[in-house]
Amino acid sequence: QVQLVESGGGSVQAGGSLRLSCVASGYDTNCDYFLSWYRQAPGKEREFVASIDSDGKIEYADSVKGRFTISRDNAKNAMYLQMNVLRPEDTAMYYCKTPRLTFTFGACLRAGNYWGQGTQVTVSS
Repeated sequence: QVQLVESGGGSVQAGGSLRLSCVASGYDTNCDYFLSWYRQAPGKEREFVASIDSDGKIEYADSVKGRFTISRDNAKNAMYLQMNVLRPEDTAMYYCKTPRLTFTFGACLRAGNYWGQGTQVTVSS
């Protein structure tokens, strides 16, 4: 089973920076994994933040464009989120997500997702 562990969260003042990490274990080396960051603020639905595929194709939510940078290190099975110019609206639990893939008969088949436990980011004004 794939295990995802987030780290790097904390409390910062508005305008500050944090770098989040997501380290995965249990990957099937025959499969390439698409990785995403999501976040969930109190009383709100979980929302997409950024994603990066195995070839480095990146997408960002409009709310973080120009401030956040996603990257990955395939050799380390790790994904990172550099967050700059943080705002109070960025306060949330940040979660790492990856598809659940099973290598079967020469194909990587998807069935659901894996989620990390989350890391808290708090931005004060």
